[in-house]
Amino acid sequence: MFTVYALYSPSHQKIYIGYTSDLEQRLLSHNSLGKKGWTIKYRPWKLAYTEEQQTKKDAMRREKQLKSAKGREFIWDIVNKKFN
Repeated sequence: MFTVYALYSPSHQKIYIGYTSDLEQRLLSHNSLGKKGWTIKYRPWKLAYTEEQQTKKDAMRREKQLKSAKGREFIWDIVNKKFN
């Protein structure tokens, strides 16, 4: 199983969309363990959205959809309802 997820940085008003096979470890990486990459600049991150996919290929396809303009609009709607 793979998890497609969206993170939200309230202090910087940013979202991040990704996928992983280990969500707990990935969240630790985004919020504290990671030493390089885009997400370290916008800590702390809050988990805004998740969905499960059966295969890595499906997770990659869904991540790509969520990174599109319509997908980002979908995620921002969730973020605004959940955090604002």
